[in-house]
Amino acid sequence: MPALACCVDAAVFPPGYAIAGDSSLPAPEAFSGVPPATNITPSVLDHSPWSPSLSASLYKIDGWGVPYFSVNSSGNISVRPHGAETLHHQEIDLMKVVKKASEPKSSGGLGLQFPLIVRFPDVLRHRVESLQAAFDFAIHSQGYDSHYQGVYPVKCNQDRFVVEDIVEFGSPFRFGLEAGSKPELLLAMSCLCKGNPEAFLICNGYKDSEYISLALIARKLHLNTVIVIEQEEELDLVIENSRKLSVRPVIGVRAKLRTKHSGHFGATSGERGKFGLTTTQILRLVSKLEQVGMLDCLQLLHFHIGSQIPSTLLLADGVGEAAQIYCELVRLGAGLQVIDIGGGLGIDYDGSRSSDSDISVGYGLEEYAATVVQSIRYACDRKFVNHPVICSESGRAIVSHHSVLIFEAVSATASSTPTISSLGPGLQYLVDGLTDEARMDYRNLTAAAVRGEYETCLLYADQLKQRCIQQFKEGSVGLEHLASVDGLCDFVAKAIGMSESVRTYHVNLSLFTSIPDFWAIEQLFPIVPIHRLDQRPGVRGILSDLTCDSDGKVDKFIGGESSLPLHELGGEEGGHGGGGYYLGMFLGGAYEEALGGLHNLFGGPSVVRVSQSDGPHSFAVTRAVPGPSCGDVLRARGLARSFHNMPYLITAASCATANNNFYYYCNDDNNNNSAAVGEEEQWSYCCA
Repeated sequence: MPALACCVDAAVFPPGYAIAGDSSLPAPEAFSGVPPATNITPSVLDHSPWSPSLSASLYKIDGWGVPYFSVNSSGNISVRPHGAETLHHQEIDLMKVVKKASEPKSSGGLGLQFPLIVRFPDVLRHRVESLQAAFDFAIHSQGYDSHYQGVYPVKCNQDRFVVEDIVEFGSPFRFGLEAGSKPELLLAMSCLCKGNPEAFLICNGYKDSEYISLALIARKLHLNTVIVIEQEEELDLVIENSRKLSVRPVIGVRAKLRTKHSGHFGATSGERGKFGLTTTQILRLVSKLEQVGMLDCLQLLHFHIGSQIPSTLLLADGVGEAAQIYCELVRLGAGLQVIDIGGGLGIDYDGSRSSDSDISVGYGLEEYAATVVQSIRYACDRKFVNHPVICSESGRAIVSHHSVLIFEAVSATASSTPTISSLGPGLQYLVDGLTDEARMDYRNLTAAAVRGEYETCLLYADQLKQRCIQQFKEGSVGLEHLASVDGLCDFVAKAIGMSESVRTYHVNLSLFTSIPDFWAIEQLFPIVPIHRLDQRPGVRGILSDLTCDSDGKVDKFIGGESSLPLHELGGEEGGHGGGGYYLGMFLGGAYEEALGGLHNLFGGPSVVRVSQSDGPHSFAVTRAVPGPSCGDVLRARGLARSFHNMPYLITAASCATANNNFYYYCNDDNNNNSAAVGEEEQWSYCCA
C-alpha cells in the first residue's frame, strides 16, 4: 500500500519499502505481520524441491488410492492392477493408456475422443478375490461351519462386460448376481447361464406377476434363483404363479430392522425404511406359508441397513439383530439356510479412514468380514442353530476402483498480476470521476496503506468499489472508471498478501452425464491430475464443465477443500511439449455410469478396457468403444421419426399407424458410430 499512497498523494514510504520500475508493490512477503495466503497449501507455495511423493501426499493418493493407485517416478498416476501383489514391471502408466487411446490411428493410437473411461478388469478380479479371501479367512479363523457366497447387484454398473467379468471371475467362488427390476433380472439370467450353477440369483425390488414369473422360469432353467419378499402382498403372487408354472420356489424375506444407519446413505434402513417386512408381517408370512405347505421354501433372510456403512460397530449391531430374527424363524420351522446381509460395504473416498463421514469408512475388507462372521456365529451358537451360508450384495466395493474417468482441461481463466500502470486511463482520471464520498474512501484507503493498517485498506477498497458500482448503475461513471476500480481493489488485495484468486479450469466434460452424484447428492470423488505430478502445482482452481447450467462445476473436493491444486496450462515444460492437461476422477465405477443421462444432449464417454500384459508398456487394450456421436444421441431421443415423417399433420385416425412405426435407436454391441445422416446410413433399431 505505501507504493500506492506515494503514487497518488506523494506520501512518504515507511522504511524498507521501495517502488518497483512499474510502480508495483513489493511481494506480499515484504509486509510484516501479514498472514500467508489462506487458500493455497503452504507446500505448494514454497520453493523447496518437489517430488512425486509430495504430490501423492498433497492429493491424498496414499490414502484413497491404496492399493491400486500411486505416483510413479515420471510424475504420472500408476495403476497397480493386482493390488499390493502387483510387481513393479506390472504397473500400468495411466498416461501411456491415455496416449494410446487418444492419439490418431495414423500414429498407432485408437483415435478416441475425450472424455474417456478406462476400465481395468484385473482390478475387478482382484476386488472379487479380495472380498472372498476376507470372508474365507474370517470363517476359517473363527471356526464357522458354513461358507460365504456373494452376489453383485447389477444396478451399480450394468455394463455388459463388467457383469460378465464378475460372473467369470466369481465362478470359482459361486459368486452370483442380484437384480432389482425385470430388465436387470433378464440381464442376470443371461449372464448367469455361463456362471457357476450354484451361484445365487437374488431377486429384490418391487415385483409384479411378470417379474415373479420370470424368476420362476429362471429356476426352471436351473438357475439358483431366490425371490425375496419385499412387500407382504408379493407372497400371494409367488404362491399363485408357482402353482401355474409347477415350480417349487425358493423364497427369501427382507426384514425391516430396528438398527438405523444415520448417515446420508441410511434412508432405506430402520423401521421406516422403504423396503422390508416388520416382525408382525414376517409372522403373518410364516403363517401363510405354513398353511399352504410351503414353509420349507422360506430359505433366505435378507436385510439392508444402508450403503456405505461407516463403522463395524453399526455393522455388528445390524447383523446381530438380523441373526436373532434368523434363529427365531428357524425355531418356527422355516427352512432357512442363507442370511443375506445386503450391501453397505463401504470404500474410503478421501483416504481419511473416518467413521464419521459419508465418504469414508473406518475399516477394511478383513475387519468387515470378521465382524459379520462373528456376529452371526455368536447369535446362532447361543440358540444352537446351524451356521447359515453368508451372502452379501457388495456392489460399490467391487466395481468402484476398476474404472477411471479421464477428461481434459481445455482452458482456464487468465492469471493476472495487477500493477499501478494497469489500472486503465490513470488514477487521477479515476479520482476525478468519483463522488465526494467515494473520493474520501479513496483517500482513507491511501492513508490506511501508509499506516500499514491492512484490514482497514480492504474495508475502504470494498466500500469504494460498491460506491462506484452504484454510480455506474446510475450512469454517472463510465466503463473505464468501473474497470479501474476493479483493478485497484485487486491490486490492494494482492499487495497486502491476500490469497490468490481461484482460477476456473474449463474441462471437456458433462458433470451431469459422468459425475451425476456430485450434483445430485454432493458425493465427493478423488479428482487429481494424472500427470505432471513431479512438478509443483502453482495455482488453485475449480472445474467448470461444458453445460450451460451453473451447477455444472466441481467446487468441492476431498479433504474439505473448495479448490484443487493445479498446474498452469500449456507451455513446453508445463504441457510436455504443449500437450493437453488431463485429470482423472477415481473410485467412480459404481453408479455414475448407470445414472448418467443425456443432459444438454451430451452422450457418454469413450471407453477402453485395459488388461495387464507382459508387453513393453505392461498393458494391452482389449476393447475400445468410441463415445456416441451427435447423431447417435439424437436417435436415442427418438427424433428419427421427426426426420422421416411427412410434414403434414397426423390426424387421430392415423395416430395408431404412426405409433406402430415409432422406432428408437438401440446401440449395438459394436457401437461403431460410423453412420452418417443420409439415405444410405445403416441404423440399428428395436421397436418401442
